[in-house]
Amino acid sequence: MCGFVGFTGGGSDSTNIIKKMIEKIKHRGPDSQESYVDEDIAMGFARLSIIDLEGSVQPMTNEDGTKIITFNGEIYNYQELREDLINKGHIFKTHGDTETILHGYEEYGSDILNKMRGMFAFAIWDTKEKKLFAARDFFGIKPFYYALMNNRLFYGSEIKGLMPHPEFIKEFNEDKLPDYMTFGCVPGYDTFFKNVYKLQPGHFLEYQRGEIKIERYFEVTFDIDQSHDMDYFVDEIKKIFADSVSAHKISDVEVGCFLSSGVDSSYVASELSRVQKLRTYTIGFEDKRYSEDEGAKLVSDELGVENYLKLVSGEEYLQSAAKVQYHLDEPLANPSANLLYFVSQRAAEDLKVVLSGEGADEMFGGYNVYKEPIAISRYQTVPKFLRKGIAGIAKTLPKFKGKNFLIRGSQTIEERYIGNSNIFPYEERDAFLAKKYHSNTPQSYTKPFFDKAKGLDDITKMQYMDMHVWMVQEILLKADKMSMAHSLELRVPFLDKEIFKIARTIPVKYKVSKENTKLALRKAARSCMNEVSANRKKMAFPLPLPDWLKEDLYYNTIKKAFNGDVATEYFNTNQINKLLDEHKAGKTNHARRIWAVYTFILWYEIFFQNKIL
Repeated sequence: MCGFVGFTGGGSDSTNIIKKMIEKIKHRGPDSQESYVDEDIAMGFARLSIIDLEGSVQPMTNEDGTKIITFNGEIYNYQELREDLINKGHIFKTHGDTETILHGYEEYGSDILNKMRGMFAFAIWDTKEKKLFAARDFFGIKPFYYALMNNRLFYGSEIKGLMPHPEFIKEFNEDKLPDYMTFGCVPGYDTFFKNVYKLQPGHFLEYQRGEIKIERYFEVTFDIDQSHDMDYFVDEIKKIFADSVSAHKISDVEVGCFLSSGVDSSYVASELSRVQKLRTYTIGFEDKRYSEDEGAKLVSDELGVENYLKLVSGEEYLQSAAKVQYHLDEPLANPSANLLYFVSQRAAEDLKVVLSGEGADEMFGGYNVYKEPIAISRYQTVPKFLRKGIAGIAKTLPKFKGKNFLIRGSQTIEERYIGNSNIFPYEERDAFLAKKYHSNTPQSYTKPFFDKAKGLDDITKMQYMDMHVWMVQEILLKADKMSMAHSLELRVPFLDKEIFKIARTIPVKYKVSKENTKLALRKAARSCMNEVSANRKKMAFPLPLPDWLKEDLYYNTIKKAFNGDVATEYFNTNQINKLLDEHKAGKTNHARRIWAVYTFILWYEIFFQNKIL
């Protein structure tokens, strides 16, 4: 795992500039920092040595020096690809996976992408064609940012790595603030930095003669197979997941594992413990209502593996908030990012590589909200015009039990579901902003995905949505940024294209029921862990934030921010202070909304007011 930065175009000071850019992402690769500079391009690299520790120095050139690569990630089938390329006459000078991509591109062009199995973001410069070829992996595990400014292409693993260049224009993309208020992030390819974009998963980019061309090489699709029973899918999951974990443990350094009390990380740890001695890492709190450490301890004892617990206090959680937003590059309202920051910090004391359970919920139908179509199915047999009429009346009434059911039950999945985040609903968010923006509805982002998922059942449509929005924008963003903040490589064996080949075919009846989620996955997991762990209900990284926000330390700290200059410029301070006061008084749980506004303020202070951490 590493990080890279680069820019096109010459300049007398290119060598010094690229060094400054590398320094901004040094946390991603503290083992070595190198660069390649010529009259057309500057490419920088920060390395965390995982495979071929003494070799595989980047930027790396091919045999004749006409192509140069910087690569972040891991290619798990590189040995097979290497053998194929050697048979085709390519000469290798290293024993790592980076050179496999370089020679693979020489041999196959963009077709090499679909031959690879792994997580990756990379850039290859062709000195003859004066062309940059860059790509991002199938599911968006690794980040890739780019910007075209002053006839230069800037690109890199983190936006902060682009900023030291004197021609990089740092400008706040204010129009995206309403989207952030709803989604808790900036959806799509835009960012909060104007003219800086995210290359989307499954896409590659070509830059030549000042022009950018972007193409899709992989698309997530579902093809439900009704011809098999549950046991068939369970057996297939067991086989392919064991194979995926085996592939994901390839390393020249020790590999550990994050461990919560849930089935996802427990399944990963169980498979990994079969083939190696294992150290696992868990986050917890003194308040056992929120802590998963007891469940994780049961799993680690059952597997006979070491488990290291990091207890997080309310004070250190609050103190970490600014650093977390700095490392994220863009504000992210998901409070679990801080927990991933702490567990990564603890694991990095011992290791360079960990496996984790991200992606299982999207692959196998794990979120509790996926039960909703089942819960409202009978009500949706009532004629739509009646349901719409009832919903219209319900909206005018004070809050009562079942109100949300009547409203959501009147809507199609396309109307009501925008993903796992809906912090400030579209109808409410303008009241919390200082200005009136010409903003998009959430459905303007989700409609293209629902259009492509047309014909699927509602639960699979929700999975499809989450794989393109929630998983990429939140789950994988924080997984990468929080682990790399501590120079830790985080691998996600559930997000493997071989696993997706079976996951995309599973019927909804083997994924979700009234009682539970991830049905087929849980049954597969029961083959190597106890029934309690395999069936434990989904817990979305629980933490005591709602309680902490009622304490004076949090209240006073956030109150100050909510009345500062950033809040005054961008928010209706009366409304956001009302949220804080109502929460402290115990009237309503506004924790997510408060945290969304507060984290934005911290982020803005760091990147646009140059607040020193």
